[in-house]
Amino acid sequence: MSKAKIGTIEAIFITLTAIVPLTVTSLPITIINELKSSSLLNIFYVTIICTLIGFLIYFLFKKFPGFDIIDVSNYLGGSIFRNIIGFIFIFYFIISSSLLLRNFCEGLDVIYFPYTNIIFMILIFVISIAITNYLGFNSTIRTTTIIFPITLLSILLLFFGNIDSFTFQKIFPILGEGFEKTFALGLSNIGAFAGITYIYLLPPLLKNPKQFKIVSILSGLLSGLFIFICIASLLFMFSIFISTNELMPLFIVSRYIEFGNFFQRFESLFLLIWTIAFCCYLSISCKFSTTIFTKIFNLKDSSQLINIFVILIFAIAILPKNYIISSFFEYYIYRYFTIAIIIIGLVILFLSNLKKKVSK
Repeated sequence: MSKAKIGTIEAIFITLTAIVPLTVTSLPITIINELKSSSLLNIFYVTIICTLIGFLIYFLFKKFPGFDIIDVSNYLGGSIFRNIIGFIFIFYFIISSSLLLRNFCEGLDVIYFPYTNIIFMILIFVISIAITNYLGFNSTIRTTTIIFPITLLSILLLFFGNIDSFTFQKIFPILGEGFEKTFALGLSNIGAFAGITYIYLLPPLLKNPKQFKIVSILSGLLSGLFIFICIASLLFMFSIFISTNELMPLFIVSRYIEFGNFFQRFESLFLLIWTIAFCCYLSISCKFSTTIFTKIFNLKDSSQLINIFVILIFAIAILPKNYIISSFFEYYIYRYFTIAIIIIGLVILFLSNLKKKVSK
């Protein structure tokens, strides 16, 4: 098990990688279309809430050192309840990664590979997931530790590279379409912080369990910063709000970056970086799924499960008949699905703490 242990920085980057797929494909423009000029204020507000959620998760885990949410579920309701919660998390990881993969490939298909069958593109991603998982979790962790700072750097370059074209007055009116929409209905954007769902599974993996507090808090803060920069780049850049059907709006922004005559057309480099980050997200989701399944059935070897879960991801990804069907999940379901998982985890932790307190 020592080989599977990860450091504090690595754990933070794991949680941050979970926000890349939705952010690159649709999240920023979806939020802008929903909240207009109050988008940045909403993300600032939601970031504070998600940081508090991260701290609450840390606080509730304090009485269960070395446990993840599956172990805590076993303590609360026994093996049957543990299995139910485990399959809920597996379902979330597999469905989300499969349909986000489909939408990401749809974007690649439109931008670069219009004559390539999308099934072949999905297959390439699926093969990469299998290879990285067979190489071991450490290889995925090392890649994530390298690629996410580069991904963050690309987003910062996206912002500062277009700053001369920005119109900062678009932040007004500051409350957009009203207080209620910004602060009440806008709470659905908590679902954009998908890295919180990874936090529930990190405690047994940490080399230094005492750093779990730092991981939980910084994950929320840095996720908010990442999303904030992406939204700001789109909000300040365009004179009108882009249609929600626009594929990869951040890719469009990257086409405007120029640094003199010799440094132009950065979009291909950005897309390569985002693609590698997306592969890391898929590999981590697959790894957590196999880990949970192994724990549910007390298996000693999870290597054979990799093929099963990879095939399952591929099958679900090719299931939608067209982009409209797959994008429906991304635009209207994914954020609420993530919120449901976050709430389930909090309820389990709260009830487990209550049970421990009563039993004493």
